Amino acid sequence: MVAAVVLALVAAGVGVHLLMVFLHVAPANTVTKQHGQAVDDYIYPEFEQNWKLFAPNPLQQNIAVQARAEILAEDGMLDRTRWVDLSVLDGEAIDGDPLPSHTRQNLLRRGWDFYVNSHDSAGVPNGVRGDLSERYVRRIVLARLVTELDGTRDGVIDRIQVRSRTTPVPPPPWSDEKVSRKPVDRELKWWSVTDSDVPLGGSLQLRRDGEGGAR
Repeated sequence: MVAAVVLALVAAGVGVHLLMVFLHVAPANTVTKQHGQAVDDYIYPEFEQNWKLFAPNPLQQNIAVQARAEILAEDGMLDRTRWVDLSVLDGEAIDGDPLPSHTRQNLLRRGWDFYVNSHDSAGVPNGVRGDLSERYVRRIVLARLVTELDGTRDGVIDRIQVRSRTTPVPPPPWSDEKVSRKPVDRELKWWSVTDSDVPLGGSLQLRRDGEGGAR
């Protein structure tokens, strides 16, 4: 009896999952128009569907995203930090982990890709999603910088700056493709931090170790 109930629950769960995936990839219809948000909430981020596996020209670049901050101390002085390689931190967090965090694998990478695709090389938005992508990247970067810098500084994060370095992946030995190995750098202007940039439940206040931690 118990086994039958468990089997029925598993079958029901599989059925719901398949239905949600089908609605996600299916053309717009009456159900998705009325319940599209519920479908997206179920699918993203773990079950996202796309065609990148079958892309005719898959990604052939390594992209490193780095950031630094200016810390406003209680005496009014500004302290500029070093560049923090956020991509390296993400890589170290999942290295050797058989079940790596989806957030560590994709949040920063997808956020930066979202920003780059909605801005030109001068940082000017080229579509209606430009402002959204900028705010999204700012919140990701702030959350990572607070975690990395807390315990090393006193003060509040006042401004942040982001840059990236794109390095082409060399072709395999059997390929005659010619690829430049010269890295391409992209450095954004300084962004002033506002209250709306503070991650949910987070803080921009930093305290050195031994002084009570971040508030």
